[in-house]
Amino acid sequence: MDRTYLHSGWTLRSAGGPDAPDHRDAVTTTVPAEVPGCVHTDLLAAGLIPDPFDGDNETALAWIGRHTWEYRTTLRAAPPAPGERVELVCEGLDTLAALRLDGELLGRTENQFRTYRFDLTHRLTGGEDRERELSVAFSSATDHVERAAEIYGPRPHVNAHPFWALRKMACNFGWDWGPDLVTAGIWRPVSIERWHTARLAAVRPLTTVDGTTGRLTAHLDLAWAAPDAPAAGVTATVRVGERTARATITPGASRVTVTLDVPDAALWYPRGYGDQALHDVEVTLHDAAGALLDRYARRVGFRTVTLDTTPDEHGVPLHITVNGTVVLVRGANWIPDDAFVTRIDAARYRRRVDQAVAADCNLLRVWGGGIYESHAFYDACDELGVLVWQDFLFTCAGYAEEEPLRGEVEAEAREAVTDLSSHASLVLWCGGNETIAAFAEWGWRHHLHGKTWGQGYYEDLLPRVVAELDPTRPYVPNSPYSHAPYASPDAPHLGDMHIWDVWNSKDWTHYADHTPRFASEFGYQGPPSWTALTRVVHDTPLHPDGPHLLVHQKADDGNAKLRRGLLAHFPEPAGFADWHWATQLNQARAIGFGVSHFRSLAPLCTGSVLWQLNDCWPVVSWSVIDGDGRQKPAWYALRHAHADRLLHFRDTPDGLAVTALDDHAEPWRGDLILRAHDMTGAPLGEATVPLDVAPRGTVTLAVPAALAGDGTTPRVVTATAPGARRAVWWSHEDRDSGLPAARLRGEATRTPDGYRVELTADSVVRDLTLLTDRAAPDAEADDALITLLPGERAVVTVRSDREFDPAVLLAAPVLRTANDLLEPAAADDRL
Repeated sequence: MDRTYLHSGWTLRSAGGPDAPDHRDAVTTTVPAEVPGCVHTDLLAAGLIPDPFDGDNETALAWIGRHTWEYRTTLRAAPPAPGERVELVCEGLDTLAALRLDGELLGRTENQFRTYRFDLTHRLTGGEDRERELSVAFSSATDHVERAAEIYGPRPHVNAHPFWALRKMACNFGWDWGPDLVTAGIWRPVSIERWHTARLAAVRPLTTVDGTTGRLTAHLDLAWAAPDAPAAGVTATVRVGERTARATITPGASRVTVTLDVPDAALWYPRGYGDQALHDVEVTLHDAAGALLDRYARRVGFRTVTLDTTPDEHGVPLHITVNGTVVLVRGANWIPDDAFVTRIDAARYRRRVDQAVAADCNLLRVWGGGIYESHAFYDACDELGVLVWQDFLFTCAGYAEEEPLRGEVEAEAREAVTDLSSHASLVLWCGGNETIAAFAEWGWRHHLHGKTWGQGYYEDLLPRVVAELDPTRPYVPNSPYSHAPYASPDAPHLGDMHIWDVWNSKDWTHYADHTPRFASEFGYQGPPSWTALTRVVHDTPLHPDGPHLLVHQKADDGNAKLRRGLLAHFPEPAGFADWHWATQLNQARAIGFGVSHFRSLAPLCTGSVLWQLNDCWPVVSWSVIDGDGRQKPAWYALRHAHADRLLHFRDTPDGLAVTALDDHAEPWRGDLILRAHDMTGAPLGEATVPLDVAPRGTVTLAVPAALAGDGTTPRVVTATAPGARRAVWWSHEDRDSGLPAARLRGEATRTPDGYRVELTADSVVRDLTLLTDRAAPDAEADDALITLLPGERAVVTVRSDREFDPAVLLAAPVLRTANDLLEPAAADDRL
């Protein structure tokens, strides 16, 4: 196998489309193209368009998605040697491509998620080793989906465009957190492959465990260079460490299975449950003379994965079990990390998964409106012990099941399952996101009039593909899904549940109304960091309803929902800076409360998967990491709520209580100490309760009524126990609490890698947070949302490579507290 990547020498130009009077140079100029890449980023690099994320440029650049774009390059391709095959291999074309070599059509594509191979062998015979022109023309995906929807017949969908009519990243057409920037381009590598005799067309290295023995079953698909296969066969060799197995493959055979046992194999576990043992796997193919024909190398992990949805006395659980242990899932939903996905490199994937791990996540769900991510994402999850729930790419729409769409879906699914099968972190295949729920509960069935809507994919085609190609992993038809015939897909006691009444219509305190078996989606909005927001929003003055900010608030009635949720807890913010801090803080409160509540329901509820971890651009959204990669206050709340040992206050019919969760393999024993204080910090009482929590278990203990009070006088109750962060309960909402102005003494000093901030409280201080990006764009604090009683001290470490006056870390707008928000806004400051 000889592979030459074609990643240089490309140009890009428009080949037709609607007039763009404000961007005539972008329409008429040929520019250098980066491959892999996309049209938007090439035009941006050439200086022909402004940043699509800035201001209202999203709308101003909509014309790009209506044009045909042509990539061109020249390549040298020698005629094939005797018995040699030459192929053009395109690992990702976005999306409607027509490929030509010296003007002769090679083929057309209609699926962003597939690899395409074009045989060049007969096109190069009899010629010289000369330059040839390769062109790839991408027609408008926006125009295509509109035409295709008419041909298939309309199906219901969210957002503006019928994205379901093309196998392309759904959120590329806009989402309630993402821009409508329809891309085109060569988004994954393209190469020329020259090979002879045979090659490895596909490898599926599936692992199981039998007792203490790890078993690798390598399923190999072969392609032969010529119809008349050689008289002698080829040999496949599979290696795992020092162990080797071989198989001789008869000429022309297309498949072979090689099994190899690894006695006493170190097992792979999710983080918090064991080590992440990974084993190098190599598959080589040799001809009869011993010459190397092809090679495949990946890493695998030996582990067992099962999904238990056996009905019990409470309904239907959703237990993800790895190596025989039910995992208490602490997760987050993952969306594409950039609207222009070719800008996401391995370092960025690793940084984002590192941030998930630092927030104590042990699962990421790859949402069905994005992409099958790069191997760099799954590699990071393998190494760090983060489970992956992988949606097939269907979401929030009815999908036609007729050809050619059906054939594209099957080919895509087969390639995805095969390609990702090596990753130990991938533990669950899911048919899609909210498509069955939309049919059953959103009223969509009444708009279909008998047309197909995707049921055949979720309940027949996809499970058959998984059962055939990857029987080592479980499959669920959708999220949410009840696992019970005729039941609501979103029934709280059946399977997994999406919880959106909180945020859409109810305050975050109503998370306490829900007792799901598994909460796979729920979330609350907040703005991005000040630096990210003001980088793209230039309203004068800044205002939540400013025209630029509204471009970066995609949720239906989002600002009204933010305001309603805010005023349930705080007075009207005094100006935009207070609005920004207050809405970030309220998002953090919502996430901290919701995640803690769901986790405290274990073992009845065995998972919470927050919507969402990350963003694809600077936007007001449900993410805890903004589009510039900065951690919002909500990220710290998520980390606190994901602690291995968690204390959570809850209201019960018998009064205030504390639930203690122990997500460890060892029991948690010690004293739970409860203390009550008034708003001056004066003590009101104390109690000590013995704590004894079983491994992976919970215990709920009553708070003495004398400590909880009768609700007439504001008070704060704290709960501490060995190895856990202090939990805090407030008897009244902030606006009614009488919380005094924050009085803090402190100093900030430079350190070799940043700054050290030491603060001492002279009053009750709630949710002390350093909004460090307002000191320096790269600054990041190690903790936030800190509550202090008088005399208590906090030390916050700030990492930054920038030099600035440390004193800025000791005052607003960097240092903020909930106390700051309790002064009523003057009439001329009200938003």
